Amino acid sequence: MQCHLPNGKGTKGIFPPLDGADWLTEKREESIHAVKFGQSGEIVVNGITYNNVMPPMGLSDREVADVMNYIMNSWSNTQDKMVSIEEVKAITN
Repeated sequence: MQCHLPNGKGTKGIFPPLDGADWLTEKREESIHAVKFGQSGEIVVNGITYNNVMPPMGLSDREVADVMNYIMNSWSNTQDKMVSIEEVKAITN
């Protein structure tokens, strides 16, 4: 919530939005990987380039799935296929 903000809008050019983020849906595996292992380096979300670090949060596979399902069904986001624990387990560093 500190980085992406309670409304999921993020901070333009610094922390990408989660609300309405094309990266969540178009790069599903990368999104899961980011929550599971952290993220560093350049990514493009909704046409805007971000180059920052998201440290790993030390979550279990179940918690990663829960976080992904929460953000992918919050604000203006909706998804048809829920993230499963098995899907998270398949993502390796």
